Amino acid sequence: MLVPERAAARRARTQGPGNGRIHATSHSTDDRLVEAVGLAQAISLDVAAAQIVPLAAPRPATLFGTGKVTELAALIEDNDAGLVIVDHALSPVQQRNLEKAWNCKVLDRTGLILEIFGERALTREGRLQVELAHLTYQKSRLVRTWTHLERQRGGFGFLGGPGEAQIETDRRLIDERITAIRRELDVVVKTRGLQRVRRKRAPYPVVAIVGYTNAGKSTLFNRLTGASVSAKDQVFQTLDPTVRELKLPSGRRVMLSDTVGFISDLPTTLVAAFRATLEEVVEADLVLHVRDISHPETEAQRHDVETLLEGLGVSAASTIVEAWNKADRLDSAQRREIESAMARHERQPVLVSAVSGEGLDNLRERIDRELGIKDEIFSLVLSPADGRLLSWLHAHADVLQEQADETGRVTAHFRIDPANRGKLEGQLKRAGRPNAARAALI
Repeated sequence: MLVPERAAARRARTQGPGNGRIHATSHSTDDRLVEAVGLAQAISLDVAAAQIVPLAAPRPATLFGTGKVTELAALIEDNDAGLVIVDHALSPVQQRNLEKAWNCKVLDRTGLILEIFGERALTREGRLQVELAHLTYQKSRLVRTWTHLERQRGGFGFLGGPGEAQIETDRRLIDERITAIRRELDVVVKTRGLQRVRRKRAPYPVVAIVGYTNAGKSTLFNRLTGASVSAKDQVFQTLDPTVRELKLPSGRRVMLSDTVGFISDLPTTLVAAFRATLEEVVEADLVLHVRDISHPETEAQRHDVETLLEGLGVSAASTIVEAWNKADRLDSAQRREIESAMARHERQPVLVSAVSGEGLDNLRERIDRELGIKDEIFSLVLSPADGRLLSWLHAHADVLQEQADETGRVTAHFRIDPANRGKLEGQLKRAGRPNAARAALI
């Protein structure tokens, strides 16, 4: 396990007059090493050794200098390692040359994350997304590393013209598979679009949980909804999105969506491949950003998540609520510091513990308050003959309370999105009661 020091420092340092200070929103090199080891262990790799490797300047051929490559070769041989992970993006040429020099398999950060995603994806959609990302990555690796790629094919059959190199055949087959996967994912995108349309017809707002991987998103999701999503202490434990209903203090019902965790330097191929899944975040009425507030690199993790959200089109102006999770891990001094930081925060975060349940009532109330800013609440008295109108209210509004009297008349208190106000008025006109609804304070 190797972490090139300059690669991490390049993100961690900002150039100033006469000095180079560590930026508050950048990961330290030590944290990158710990994270890289965690990524390797996520797919049950036995990490025999892990170290930070000084890197004055990246070499086009091997990333590291000749002397360092030789030095590392001895270390790899001593540990009898069959795989070396470099926590940095390697070009195909660099990967090939390092494999030759070290006589073992070499995997870069992108390849490692792809392996984790490939192991964790459970649904057909998830597997398709991972395969698409893997093929896109693999296509750039076809650099004649193996002798079979240099062989020429004959002109027989439909595949491969006369004298076509095996590398061209492999590249063409990959392209064909990529095209087929994209067609299947287009169907997924359309299906998700239809599901979102149906959810909007039944006015359940969507709250999407996002956050750095291992921030406790799935544990919080389970605690809020009573679901049983796998929530182990591992990176990328959840890949396939899960949606459950959540009832808020006002009676409002929302759809809570648990999404894939983010990470620094998430490969662009994976961001593109998982865009169908991440559209749940883009289309959400509210984004719940879960942060591990006990982590020493919590600010750097926040910066990484916000950068990815901006790349997806979720701007800072969007409705985002921060849940500062893992409060149970804070000592008294840390808690005082966190509470002081919360008081200075522009948009008041909510301190919670998904494990102990601390702050969850406050979080529900905060979500309810954010979603209810534009809502309108009405009361309507319905006769026994107004069954169709009552059915419409249940389908298009959030019915908070129903009270029936001895005559069978029902007083319904309901919350409705302003976008559906016109539809309500149309329904009342058709029922012959254009002025029946009145504002209610409940």
